[in-house]
Amino acid sequence: MPQPSETPTLDLKTRLRKPLKWALAAGLLTALVTLFLPDYYRSEARLLPVETKGLGGNLGGLASAAAAFGVSLPVGDSNDANYVDVLNSRWLREQLLQTEFQYHIRNWHFGTERVEKGTLYAYVDKRNMDRALKELGTLVSASRDLKSKVISISAETKSPELSQLLVDRASKLLEVFLQDKGRTRGGAKATFAEARLADARHEMDEAEDTFRRFLEGNRNYQTSGDPAVRLKGSRLETELRLRQQLVTTLAMNREQALLEEKNDIPILNVLDPANLPIEKSKPPRSVIVLLAALLVGLGAWAWQNRAWIQARMHRYDDEPTTAHEEGNP
Repeated sequence: MPQPSETPTLDLKTRLRKPLKWALAAGLLTALVTLFLPDYYRSEARLLPVETKGLGGNLGGLASAAAAFGVSLPVGDSNDANYVDVLNSRWLREQLLQTEFQYHIRNWHFGTERVEKGTLYAYVDKRNMDRALKELGTLVSASRDLKSKVISISAETKSPELSQLLVDRASKLLEVFLQDKGRTRGGAKATFAEARLADARHEMDEAEDTFRRFLEGNRNYQTSGDPAVRLKGSRLETELRLRQQLVTTLAMNREQALLEEKNDIPILNVLDPANLPIEKSKPPRSVIVLLAALLVGLGAWAWQNRAWIQARMHRYDDEPTTAHEEGNP
């Protein structure tokens, strides 16, 4: 009768030596390769926007400014949520790409440090603006905490200085957008009041000239015996007073509109300015080395003991069938 095949025995002590050697060799080789990977450094700034009186309620100054630059901002949402949309807008990112920076950089971990000066567009090294904008999205990011409403701007590049400069530049561009480029409701009112005040002053000057010419021939028109002269003089004097009152009212409205314009400008409180990173953010060399050693060691062990593994798998496959056959009469 044929003898059943026995499962090969596994001597762990002797069979683990070669996989461990392979794992050690793979770890050393991976560690050597990772040294040629460039280090990346992450810088971050945290901003706390303060909503002013003029920004509460409807679309507000920020949304009007964003619409002028093609940035669609939702109506009725909190304005600090819109700041992230401005930071991610094409206008602001193109400004970043066109900005020139000077920074120190290394090509690999132990490489010599050199000084680079050029635009961010030259740093990303892409053939056209669309690809450069897509690459910039992986370098610069903006987020907002829903509870604290704190806005975080971060940048991760091969140079600590460049990361810090990018965050600083993005923060300043946001302030420029809000203050200089924003056409707020108060600003629109001030512009209209200024134009209307200029027209009212011109009309007042015309009324003064007309009344002055009338007085040159009718100095005592109140005591004149001609009713038409008294009526015309009274009408011209009333018209001049109305024009003077209108100029005074418009001047006060203009000052009020200017105050509202100042109130419409958001305030950005810098909680944490962009830091100059010292420790790298990636690559995680130790994790890469450990994973490579583990995978190579497991693969070498499985290949070396493939006969034992196959025998164990066949034995597990045969056990249910045998048990079923033994239960039959």
